[in-house]
Amino acid sequence: MLEELTFGFPVLSMLLFFPLLGAIVLWLLDNDDDLIKNAALAVAGLELVLACVVLLHFVPDSAAMQFVERVAWIPPLGIGYHLGVDGISVLFVALTAFLTVLIVLYSWDTVRHQVKTYFVALLALETTIVGVFVSLDLILFFVFWELMLIPSYFLIKLWGGGAERQYAALKYVLYTLLGSVFMLVGIVLLDLNYHEWAVTNHADPPYTFDFLQLLTIPIPIDRQVLIFWLLFMGLAFKAPMFPFHTWLPDALLEGPIGMAVILAGIKLGTYGFIRFSLPLLPDASRNEGVVTVMMTLALIAILYGAIVALIQPDFRRLLAFSSISHLGFVVVGLFALNFQGLQGSLLTMINLGFSTAGLFFLAGFLYHRRQTTNLAAFGGLARKVPLLATFLLIIGLASIGLPGTNGFVGEFLILLGAFKAYWLYGTVAVTGVILGAAYFLWYYERAMFGPLAQGLSHTMADLKGRELVIAVSLSVMVFWIGLYPSPFLRIMNGSVQALVDRLDRGAQVAKIDVLLSTGRVVSGKWQVERTETRREP
Repeated sequence: MLEELTFGFPVLSMLLFFPLLGAIVLWLLDNDDDLIKNAALAVAGLELVLACVVLLHFVPDSAAMQFVERVAWIPPLGIGYHLGVDGISVLFVALTAFLTVLIVLYSWDTVRHQVKTYFVALLALETTIVGVFVSLDLILFFVFWELMLIPSYFLIKLWGGGAERQYAALKYVLYTLLGSVFMLVGIVLLDLNYHEWAVTNHADPPYTFDFLQLLTIPIPIDRQVLIFWLLFMGLAFKAPMFPFHTWLPDALLEGPIGMAVILAGIKLGTYGFIRFSLPLLPDASRNEGVVTVMMTLALIAILYGAIVALIQPDFRRLLAFSSISHLGFVVVGLFALNFQGLQGSLLTMINLGFSTAGLFFLAGFLYHRRQTTNLAAFGGLARKVPLLATFLLIIGLASIGLPGTNGFVGEFLILLGAFKAYWLYGTVAVTGVILGAAYFLWYYERAMFGPLAQGLSHTMADLKGRELVIAVSLSVMVFWIGLYPSPFLRIMNGSVQALVDRLDRGAQVAKIDVLLSTGRVVSGKWQVERTETRREP
């Protein structure tokens, strides 16, 4: 039966399907571009309001799943419609809604053909992304994971600005599908392991893909390692981790800015690690061989991405490789497997939605003015567009971790966790911070200062109304998290601590405490209760 918590209606289902409903309404409207744009903005804005309502009623410092909804979907196979958010996932939902509003504003003047279809695809994509973050059934999660490819493919192919956009779209889809095949096998093995345990212990149901139920049963270490690497393939391709990253520069360069913002700013692959792989497979995650491989790949990504970014003459390609480098930091924090590392990784994933995604917006502003983001077209831009140059500096400094910005808080926690766990890995990771400062500041100095580039002698428009709203909104978040991160850290602390406890204990324990969400309205607030699930050795 559906659990309608807090407001008397299923708020997560509303969050999940409202953009899709909006997309359907847009499809039925007349082909009036102004009407379509205003309707898309209204849908995206209302979705952001809903996400903020969830955030405001979320109980911080709690490991419980909140706003839980559960309906039997395919009972014989143990597949259910199971939604919920905790401190690991709730910020991603709000980030997705926030970035979608900004993408709609950015696209207002930059998307000029097939406007209706573009916004329909964008809102449909928002539904699939939110679905990934709120799903607590692994098959439901997989369904949204795959459905995401459909609007993504068309957004890159039809509205990309590069000559190779069709190739980039197809490459992205094929890479993701290849990884997803392995991930599906891993998910099925989790279900079969549960079935084996259920038959032996005469438990009901005999099959389940429910994340919270899967947490309560033991998995042999050799099977954990196998499942870990199967899930790794799907998550690593999507992230993308080195060496599965080759689709990313093409997609970010050839696709539209809106799609680049989503791919670079919303970290779905690394979310999958912290949501499913680490808690379901704690012994495999702590395995020395697994940690060594993951840390090695992460450090290579940090150095490789930064060095390649350093020599890029095109700003969008520079950002693509810097995104690979930043992702390496996230993975280092994840596999430090301690509180500071996991907390820093989770915060950095959110931060990248403001810094890296923000830089792509600004790259779009530059492209709109010069029809290119190649360095050869720039030089002395700060004289012509001082506002654009100022916001580019602010968000760029956040991306390289300047103290006082959001990037510093996340990277500091990651490095603290890395040094506590493996000081050698932490030492290597620090060099990525230095290289990050080098590639951004070098590009900024050449593009914004010095003699005016050829063709820049005429008047160039600075940031306009909607562009200014985007830049200011991102900068506010950069400084808010950088100067006062406490509200964001409190939201995630309970869930991160629960994950650390589980990693420390492992899956092979006599008693596992599983925090499930139950709720009732008390003076408009959420009352969270603790449910214990016990099993004998």
